[in-house]
Amino acid sequence: MKIMHLLSSNKFSGAENVVCQIISAFKETDIEFIYVSPDGPIADKLKQLHIRFVPVKYLNILDLKKIVKEEKPDLIHGHDMLASLFATIAVRRIPIISHIHNNNFGFKGIVPFAMAATYRMAAHRAKHIFWVSEAAYQGYRYKKHYKEKSSILHNVIDIEELYKKVKLDNCEYRYDVIFLGRLTFPKNPERVLSVIQKVKENKKDIKVAMVGTGELDEKIRNQVEEMKLQQNIELYGFVENPYKILKNSSIMLMTSRWEGLPMCALEAMALGVPIVSTPTDGLKEVVQEGITGYLREDDAELADKILEILRDEKLRSELSVNAYEQSLQINSIDKYREEIFRVYKECVNDKGYEISAE
Repeated sequence: MKIMHLLSSNKFSGAENVVCQIISAFKETDIEFIYVSPDGPIADKLKQLHIRFVPVKYLNILDLKKIVKEEKPDLIHGHDMLASLFATIAVRRIPIISHIHNNNFGFKGIVPFAMAATYRMAAHRAKHIFWVSEAAYQGYRYKKHYKEKSSILHNVIDIEELYKKVKLDNCEYRYDVIFLGRLTFPKNPERVLSVIQKVKENKKDIKVAMVGTGELDEKIRNQVEEMKLQQNIELYGFVENPYKILKNSSIMLMTSRWEGLPMCALEAMALGVPIVSTPTDGLKEVVQEGITGYLREDDAELADKILEILRDEKLRSELSVNAYEQSLQINSIDKYREEIFRVYKECVNDKGYEISAE
């Protein structure tokens, strides 16, 4: 059986990471996967992971039709709204799974409303819809029309592989706080600076790592200088293997405007790093208040919680142990693969396929 994963981005980030996790979870099966997206930095990552990549210059109907004709996939797994829409328009007789990785439908205004309305075309055509979190599903205003074909599929990570990556880095790091993510509007990195500035009022020597890049890169670098945080914040940009930096940080700070169920949060928990975050979407489903971290809306309260953890070694140790133990419970690759496999079988059942995950 051949599954085509379709994405609209040419970079390696959240949804792209999830796709690689899915393909990796099925590596011992007889299911064939191809990864289709615009060509770009993602190509190097896929090559490292030995994932077959079929690139396009940009996502468009004609190229997509051509790829489908040549590859003859049995099912298309479209990721997020745009890729799901392109699959819907380009293909008629092949089953489509739509996979929504975030919750940006719920904001007020004409653009979010138009996005939600437009996505109805893909939602109607899809044989199944995976929502990354309950918040993502609940945030979609037309969800009641697609309840029967929807299910929540929480992201998972391979903890063993994560620790192998940590060991590959021989450098030493020590940070009080880490921000790990794209420097983009949804991640709201400007707010990270605001929170750290408040922390600095009570801890002059606060040390922060900001790992990631994006369209706000230059703006963040300028703001760090304007706010006189150069001695406190180290801007790493993109790092291929950031996990030793993450493990050697006391706290992960997240300030996202919206999220799905971020992989970096799962990675932080698996490495025993407590999370202090805005109460955003999927994070509310994994961060247990006072047990694995804290969720606060106000910048001053976020700063207070960071200071509280840094000043109380016993508290930090307890949060760390609890985060790791919870990660063991929620990151079951076997259950994840079984749920995806169940949906794959259901979606191609009309064609009479017999496939095996053995």
